Amino acid sequence: MKKALLYENTGEGNVVRCLLCGHHCRIKENQLGVCRVRKNIAGDLYSLNYDKVCATHLDPIEKKPLYHFLPASTSYSIAAMGCNFKCTFCQNYSLSVVETESRIFGEQIPPEKLVQAALNSGSESISYTYSEPTIYFELMLETAKLAREKGLKNVMVTNGFMSAEALEMMSPYLDAANIDLKAFRESFYKEYCGATLAPVLETIKGMKAKGIWVELTTLLIPGLNTDKQEIGELISFILSVDDMMPWHVSRFFPQHRLLDVPPTPTGAIYEALEMGRDRGLKFVYAGNVADERFAHTHCPACNAVLIERRGYFTNVKKFSDGKCGSCGQVISGVWR
Repeated sequence: MKKALLYENTGEGNVVRCLLCGHHCRIKENQLGVCRVRKNIAGDLYSLNYDKVCATHLDPIEKKPLYHFLPASTSYSIAAMGCNFKCTFCQNYSLSVVETESRIFGEQIPPEKLVQAALNSGSESISYTYSEPTIYFELMLETAKLAREKGLKNVMVTNGFMSAEALEMMSPYLDAANIDLKAFRESFYKEYCGATLAPVLETIKGMKAKGIWVELTTLLIPGLNTDKQEIGELISFILSVDDMMPWHVSRFFPQHRLLDVPPTPTGAIYEALEMGRDRGLKFVYAGNVADERFAHTHCPACNAVLIERRGYFTNVKKFSDGKCGSCGQVISGVWR
């Protein structure tokens, strides 16, 4: 166990309030927060997953997905169990769902060994991913600090439901994030995720304001977040933050507890992406769809193909120093 960061005593005996994410859980002695991996022990909050790394893997950065961040590089990916959401459609529920503290599995790998493994792998970054990295905050923060010292960049793949305090503490060491913008209705977040939308929107704006590179992903679920008006409002929000912010749209497949909804038709993915492009988003991409129309990066000024992608094979073409090789248009991203 590791004494947690970001909590306060409520003044009501040994009751504490966790300040890590948007839930701001009020936790009584010997009880757990919503995430099930932070516990009040005698009036202090402890992280139960700090020394339990449940996954390490070497991934192409495009798998995160990040398309405008060190393309064709590899990222050393790590995770610890837990999540502050309860998504009925979770794609990684074996890592994110913690029912009891006795079911928190993982290997004791200290931050310095994780960083050395990343260096040994030839990766240019470490990605905190697979589960929800906010919930293994102490492990992520310590690893990120060491990674920065060794010249590695740090990436979060996150639901964005972190507190302003957590973002403030993490931001000096964070280079990029892919944030799941799961829908644009509070009702969806409440019913299908056990959370709220507003903190996610604040994180997106907050990361952008702090100079962190941000890309967004939306998983379209038939009948739940596919209303055209809702998608239009989601697109308008992205435009209000940055029209150069890449938006990835992915197909839903039945998973976890949402098994009675069919897979998303590919036509719905294309329709959403075309709406985003028509309304002014400069970079829109199809996720788990085998179609090159929304896989490559095109110059928004002259439409030249700058980066080709076929699966996870990436070919950087007419593009150098962050500019289109044909017309000189500056392309937003982190390129080296």
